[in-house]
Amino acid sequence: MENDWDRFARELQDAVLEGYTDQLKHEFLHPQNIGKIENPSSRAGITGVCGDTVEMYLSISHGRISDIKFVTDGCGFTTACASYVTRIAKGQTIEEALRIKPEDVDSHFGGLPEENKHCSELAVGTLASAISNYLAGSRDANERPK
Repeated sequence: MENDWDRFARELQDAVLEGYTDQLKHEFLHPQNIGKIENPSSRAGITGVCGDTVEMYLSISHGRISDIKFVTDGCGFTTACASYVTRIAKGQTIEEALRIKPEDVDSHFGGLPEENKHCSELAVGTLASAISNYLAGSRDANERPK
């Protein structure tokens, strides 16, 4: 039996997640690959136009992303996008991972609201930056919007 506190919490969660597709809700409520990798092959951090920051850490072995993790101070949309990007990049070759586009993320979630499309760009851009750092021989980079 649901008590008043449980009902309040459920209604608050429903209000916060209004407008989220089922896929987006699931990815936000159950994000994967959160955290940092000790001694990564590469990492990158980017702060988006909204002020959210995503950092990604890659372990690369034999040209493949063997592990990937992220941290963010961002909203639910940013968290969901970064989680999804890390899930699909894990196990891919560098070349395959570089083909991930913001439109792929948007499509997976059934279309992000216009005001949140930058979240998919931030997640994909952070992955691309971490790969670029790896290819350039650098292990670390932070970027801010221009």
